[in-house]
Amino acid sequence: MVGVLELQPDDPSAISGFARLHDVAAEADVPCVGFQKLNDPAIVEHVREWRPDLLFAVGLSQLVKAELLAVPKLACVGFHPTCLPRGRGRAPVAWLVLDATPGAATFFVMDEGADSGPILVQESFDVRPTDDAEQVTASLERAIVRALDRWLPSLLAGEWNPQPQDDTAATYHGKRTPEDGWIDWNNSACEIHALIRAAGRPHPGAFTFLKDRKLLVWRAELDTTTPFRGVIGRVLLADSQRGALVQTGDGLLWLNEVAWSDGDVSKPPKLAVGQRLGYVVEEEISQLKARIAELEKLIKG
Repeated sequence: MVGVLELQPDDPSAISGFARLHDVAAEADVPCVGFQKLNDPAIVEHVREWRPDLLFAVGLSQLVKAELLAVPKLACVGFHPTCLPRGRGRAPVAWLVLDATPGAATFFVMDEGADSGPILVQESFDVRPTDDAEQVTASLERAIVRALDRWLPSLLAGEWNPQPQDDTAATYHGKRTPEDGWIDWNNSACEIHALIRAAGRPHPGAFTFLKDRKLLVWRAELDTTTPFRGVIGRVLLADSQRGALVQTGDGLLWLNEVAWSDGDVSKPPKLAVGQRLGYVVEEEISQLKARIAELEKLIKG
C-alpha cells in the first residue's frame, strides 16, 4: 500500500458510519493525506506521486472524476453493497432494509457514472424482513471478506477480467437525509417499523416529537395480538420490558428503545399512557396564529 486518502468533513457526525483512517495508516507506516473534495488538483497530484496500480474508493459519496480515474495503472476500484446493476446510487443499506431484498458486496471498475463500471467480484448476502441497518451492515461486512478472499488471489496471480454491467437492468436509489427519518404515525405499523429499522444505527435514527423535544426511536416491534385500539400517535400501554405501545394508522407498534436526539441521558425519555407523539398540525397552526395575534396587539400598543 502506497498511500491512504482520508475524508475530513467539517461535521463527521453528519456522515453515517464515518471512520478515521489516519491512525490506522500511521500504525502501518503508510502516508495519509486528508481531503474534503476528492477531485481537488492537489489531491490528484498526491495520488499521481504515489504511482498506484489500483486506487480503492470505498464508502465515499463523491464521484471520482476523469483526471483521478486516469491516474492508477490498472483502475480505480469502487464498492457498492447491492446486486449491481440493480440498486445503483445513494443510501444503499437503508434501501436494502426498506425493500428487504438481497444485497451484495460488489467491487467494480469505476468510470464516470454512478456505480456503473464493470464488475470484478460480487458476493451476495440475504436481507431478512426483520433486519435493521446494523444487522445488514454486519452481513455486508462478512460478504466483503468472502468477496476479497475470492478475488484477491486471482488479482495477485495476474488475472484481470472485469465483466460489463447490463445497463438495461439497472435501477437507481435516490439520496436520503436525516430528515427522511421522520415518523408519520398515520402510516401503517409495518411501514413505520421498516423506517425505524432502515434509519437505525449506524444511521441517524427515525424520529418523532414528544412535548416539543425530538425523540429518536432506535428499536421497535410489531404487535398483532393485543386487543387494543386508540387514537393515532397516542401511547396505549407502557411496559417496563417492552417499552410503549403506540397506535399507528394501521396496527400497533411497541417502541422498545428511545432516546432524546440531543444525547441528554440525565433524564431519559419515559413514555406514559395517554401521551401523544408528533404534532397535530392544525392545532399547532391555530396556537401559532393566536400567539402572532397577541404579539401584533402588543406591537401596536
